[in-house]
Amino acid sequence: MERLGTILPDGQQGKLIAQAYDGAAVMRGAKGGVQRKVKDVYSSAHYIHCYAHQLNLIMQQATSHIPKIRTFFSDLGGFAAFFSRSFKRTAILDQVVAHRLPGTSTTRWNFHSRAVNTVYEHKENILRCFQTIRDSGDFDPITVREAGGFVRMMEDEVFCFFLTLFHKIMPHVDMLFSQLQKRNIDSVYITGLIKRFTSSIQTIRDSIPSGESSGSQQLPTKKRRGLGHEEQQLLAREVCDTILSHAKERFSFTKHLISSTLLQGDLFQQHSRTFPEAALETTVEAYPLLDKAKLKTELSLVYDNDQFRACSGAVTLLQFFIDNNLQETFTETVSLLKVLVTTPMATAEAERCFSTLKRIKTFLRNSMTQDRLNALAMLSIEKKLIRSIPDFNTRVIERFATQKERRAKFLYK
Repeated sequence: MERLGTILPDGQQGKLIAQAYDGAAVMRGAKGGVQRKVKDVYSSAHYIHCYAHQLNLIMQQATSHIPKIRTFFSDLGGFAAFFSRSFKRTAILDQVVAHRLPGTSTTRWNFHSRAVNTVYEHKENILRCFQTIRDSGDFDPITVREAGGFVRMMEDEVFCFFLTLFHKIMPHVDMLFSQLQKRNIDSVYITGLIKRFTSSIQTIRDSIPSGESSGSQQLPTKKRRGLGHEEQQLLAREVCDTILSHAKERFSFTKHLISSTLLQGDLFQQHSRTFPEAALETTVEAYPLLDKAKLKTELSLVYDNDQFRACSGAVTLLQFFIDNNLQETFTETVSLLKVLVTTPMATAEAERCFSTLKRIKTFLRNSMTQDRLNALAMLSIEKKLIRSIPDFNTRVIERFATQKERRAKFLYK
């Protein structure tokens, strides 16, 4: 708070418009959390739960409350664990499959996605690998027993059905997850991403047959265990419905983010016919700095212009205003766009800095000075920029070599 006070002195508290965290109780607490303490001083600093973290929570909740799905991912996580416990097993995996199996993580859903895709794409080779371990006679009884269990698992119709289902779902989750971690995102852009994501999941849900003529009958399985086709389809639809319901709940914009619907390009034509009065009221309530009457007049002109409709996202629309010197004409709209552009929707970029520091300041480097730590962190965080500098390494080496005193003098007593 002291640091914020030096950046935003008295009279400028209204310039802090948002704060985003990963959703930990100590950060998001409505009464004693960091966001509450900040908002008590900066009333316009609306709290946003990082959308990348929310996607992880959506997938965790969508798969954890259904016992069969929870069991499926538990079994899937056992593949990598089985091979990681023995170099001898890993050698067979490299020889037969020629591809390592990624592990799973309870906090990073994309690790589950990598596991699903790898097992699905290399299913036949992985099955042959387990059969080789089971039948070779070169392994201990425990390994043989575990390998035999994995063989039966991969021949199970239920496991194969869910593997196929999540192989269809995961690309859409991965695409949204990667987009949510970009630097140049805003609430308008994210609104479109979420709409496309839910539409894709709904399409998968609608494609699941409701009768005995299920596509799961064509799955390459040898035996039928546990669930019939109708039960499998019912669970698959339940998974999709749970993802959709949690996405609607967690990705529903609160008051200060409803303003993004005012400047969503694909809604301009609709807004030109029926002006969104409710969204305007909510926006002005969340951001009192805006002039309601003037903003409504400006937005009416924006909605009727085809050039504005072609802009996708708040960043693109703001750049259009700047390139055409329209800031003084559409002052309130530009102010709203600046609010939307600067509102943080994800904390992934900030968390990468902490991950970088964790890699740099190890136990062996624990005694490095602050200047050296800052320099190494900057080099690691901005490595793409560093690589784009011509002859960077050569120039650094030459500068280091030209320094006369490169070592500290020894002190003798």
